[in-house]
Amino acid sequence: MYVRHLSLTNYRNYGRLELDLSPGSTLLYGSNAQGKTNLLEAIYYLATTRSPHAEQEQQLLNWDADDPTQPIVVGRLTASVVAQGEERQLEIRLIKEQKLGQSSFRREALINRRKVRLMDFLGNLRVVLFLPEDIQLVTGTPSQRRRYLDITLCQVDAIYCQALSQYNKLLEQRNALLRQLAEGQSSKELLPIYDEKLVHWGSLIFARRALFCQEMGREAQRIHYESLTDGVESIRLHYLPRLLGNGQRRNGVAEPLAELGSWLQMGGIDQEAIRTRFTRELQTAVPQDIARGVSSVGPHRDDWLLEVNGRHLGHYGSRGQQRSAILSLKMAEIQWMTQVTQETPVLLLDEVVAELDAQRRSLLLYYVKQAAQALLTATDPGMFTADFLRQATSLAVQNGRVLTSSDPIS
Repeated sequence: MYVRHLSLTNYRNYGRLELDLSPGSTLLYGSNAQGKTNLLEAIYYLATTRSPHAEQEQQLLNWDADDPTQPIVVGRLTASVVAQGEERQLEIRLIKEQKLGQSSFRREALINRRKVRLMDFLGNLRVVLFLPEDIQLVTGTPSQRRRYLDITLCQVDAIYCQALSQYNKLLEQRNALLRQLAEGQSSKELLPIYDEKLVHWGSLIFARRALFCQEMGREAQRIHYESLTDGVESIRLHYLPRLLGNGQRRNGVAEPLAELGSWLQMGGIDQEAIRTRFTRELQTAVPQDIARGVSSVGPHRDDWLLEVNGRHLGHYGSRGQQRSAILSLKMAEIQWMTQVTQETPVLLLDEVVAELDAQRRSLLLYYVKQAAQALLTATDPGMFTADFLRQATSLAVQNGRVLTSSDPIS
C-alpha cells in the first residue's frame, strides 16, 4: 500500500499543493514551521479521519483562506492510494459556512468521488504514525491510550468501528437518562432497554481490544527482548478492561482490572461470558451511576499499561526505557497490521529519528526500509546515513511549498 499522489487545497499552510509520491522512503526536510508535519498530518487524517494535533477540525483550514467574512470556505485533502494492485481516490472536504451570522462546520468523505459515511471511509488507507510525543502513551491519560486503541483498530476492523460508534451513541443516551433519574424526571424501566444494547456492542469492543492487546503484546515483547535490549528487559502489555468498579492497586497495576484483562485474553475471548459479566456489573453499578449521572462500567473507561521486568513503566521506568518500549509497541503495530491485512501500512515518522540513539535508530530504519512506503521529516538530513539518503527520495519543504531539485531555495 502506498500514496501515489497527494493534493491539498486550503489545508494548514498549503493554499494549493499537488505532490507525486513514490514507493519507498521519502525524506521531507527543512526548517521548523515550514509545513513538513502538515504533510504527514494530511495523510494521517485521510487514513483515520482524525488529526493527531488539532483539537477542532476547522483548525485544519488554511489560515489565509479561513476568512470569517466569506460565506463558505472549503478545504480539500485528496490522495490517490494504490492497494492490492488497485488505485482508489480518497477525499475529505472540510466545509465552513456562514449563514445568517451563524458559523457551522461539517465534513464530507468521498471514495472515487462518491460520498460515503466517515465510518465506511476508514480502512482504505492504513498508516502507523511515529511522533516524539508518543511517550505520552506511557505517561499520559487513559483517554489517550483508548484513543490509540480505537484509531489503530478502526483502520483494520470494520466491525469494531461500527461497535464503537453504536456504543458511544448509546452511552450518551444512557448518561442522559441517568441524569433524568437523578432529578426524578424519568423511569428506571428504560434502563434495561439501553443496557441490553450497550452490553451487545460493548462486549464486542472488550473482546476485540483484548485480542489486540494479546497479539500486540506478544510481538512487542519479541522486538523489545531480542532487538532493543539484547535479552536484558522483558515488557508486558496489560489490558485493563473496566468490567467492574474501581479496583485496588498493587505495584502500580490496577487490580483486579489486570486480572480481568488476563481473563479476557486467556479465556479464548468468550463473547457470552463477557456479556454475562458486563450485564451483572452494569446492574450492580446502577445506584452509583444514578447518583453521579454517568456510567461507571464499560469500555469507555478502559485503560492499558506497559510493564518492564514486572514494574509499571509509567511509574518506575526511566525515560530511555519508556522510549524503547514505545518504539517496540509501534514496530509491533506495523507487524500486526501487516499480518492482519497482508499489506504493510504507510509509515509516517515526524522528527523521531533525532530522538533515538544509534541502536534504536538503526532498528527503526530497518523497518522503514521494509515498508512499501515511508515518509520521514527532519530539519537536518545529515542525521541519516549516506546509504539511507542514496536510497530515499529527498524533498525540501519551504513556506508551504515542496521543492524539487529544479526549484530555487530562498
